[in-house]
Amino acid sequence: MKYILNAQQMKEADGRMIHEMGVPSLVLMERAALQCVSTMKEELTDFSSVLVVCGSGNNGGDGFAIARMLYEEQIPVDVVFVGRMESRSEETKTQMQILENLGLTIGNELPEKEYRVIIDAVFGIGLCRKIEGRYKEVIERMNRYQGYKVAVDIASGISADTGEMLGCAFKADLTVTFAYAKAGQLFHPGYEYTGKLAVRPIGIWNPAFDTEKEIYYMLEPADLKEYMPKRTANSNKGTYGKVLVIAGSKGMSGAAYLAAKAAYIAGAGLVRIYTEESNRQILQMLLPEAILTTYQEKTEEPLEELQNAMEWADVICIGCGLGRSDLSVKLMKTFLKKNQRPCVMDADGLNILSTLPEYYEYLDERYILTPHMKEMSRLTGNTVQELKEHRAEILKKFVEKYQVNVALKDSRTLVAGPKMPVFFNTSGNAAMAKAGAGDALAGLITGILAQGTNSYVAGVLGVFLHGMGGDEARDMYGKYSVMAQDIITGAGNVLKRIEEW
Repeated sequence: MKYILNAQQMKEADGRMIHEMGVPSLVLMERAALQCVSTMKEELTDFSSVLVVCGSGNNGGDGFAIARMLYEEQIPVDVVFVGRMESRSEETKTQMQILENLGLTIGNELPEKEYRVIIDAVFGIGLCRKIEGRYKEVIERMNRYQGYKVAVDIASGISADTGEMLGCAFKADLTVTFAYAKAGQLFHPGYEYTGKLAVRPIGIWNPAFDTEKEIYYMLEPADLKEYMPKRTANSNKGTYGKVLVIAGSKGMSGAAYLAAKAAYIAGAGLVRIYTEESNRQILQMLLPEAILTTYQEKTEEPLEELQNAMEWADVICIGCGLGRSDLSVKLMKTFLKKNQRPCVMDADGLNILSTLPEYYEYLDERYILTPHMKEMSRLTGNTVQELKEHRAEILKKFVEKYQVNVALKDSRTLVAGPKMPVFFNTSGNAAMAKAGAGDALAGLITGILAQGTNSYVAGVLGVFLHGMGGDEARDMYGKYSVMAQDIITGAGNVLKRIEEW
């Protein structure tokens, strides 16, 4: 597990080392420069001509130190200062003076020639204003150079908190950041301007992050092995949970199939599908391992079998392909009033819920909702743009208000729960942008939930496994040809592989 910081959290961690631990700022700057040079050498072989562009703050100081280290290795390097002299930090003044003492000229205009490497040290993670005027011209000119582009700590022009482009931004091929990844480097569009991200240690850490709730964290593959529910030799199908999948209106058997199959792949012991009668035959053929209970779409009678099925189950998944008919609304109302089980709610279940605000009172920590941005917009009343700009704040406010867990799906999915830190998912890829991928996710979360985890943990593990399954599928079929079933198969392959570690 690794933490992902915003600008303020990184500033506090940096300040702790300097003011409480007594590590001089210049020492941290030297370590940062050394890590940049070392990382560039790992990635590049041609340093025949290098341009370093520096600003006034400590990011610029890093750049001057990098230039000095390259110069000391007799690498041809041009250095340009584009900041304001009166705004220089003390550390930057010192680094500039060292360069001058060595006899290296510092220019103030970008040269009219090409370079093999262009290093951006103009703005650091503290930038929060829109880039305009001369700075905008400088960054746009840096982007027009043809060489390999390296950002120091963060690409200039990208918000470290949101990934927003602040007017314009340096488009890096490689970003060397220090101590922790920054949220803006992982959110889009900042991700596209970051290039390859290398997180390098420079001696900054903060033990308070281990108990901090207002912080993002991400998982690594080894964490999946550690946190997935364990299988024991003395067990049977009942040991790993009975799952009820309430899914699939008429003509939507695929959603029920994908959710149910994914629950099995994630380890659930027994899956029962409650669906519209017309789906029976195809589901029996596609997934004979599942128990089927059906209802008639046009029935006017109460859904008598639903209560029995809910009492049978240990956990429930509801909403995939459910539709929004009057019967589906009746079904959702009955479910929300009667349910006593942990539950994953997805797709049409969420869409119906958003039209029944009086039913929000039935939500609690047993539930994990899995909305995409548009569905979350309906649930909260916020616009999609507001969600993109303030997703973490809106998400945390929602989960605390209703005491519910939420996996907010996007290119970077976040999982939040009451009084829990926000999980920031870094697995997955664009090949997963296919119909049925959400059904697969709901099923994976449900399958993990059935094995005894709580809803928040199941959401975190399910989202991460889903993305890893998608990565596996992309590697097998490429970016264009992945289907939802391939994601499920990929997830199964991932689980097999972690058993072998």
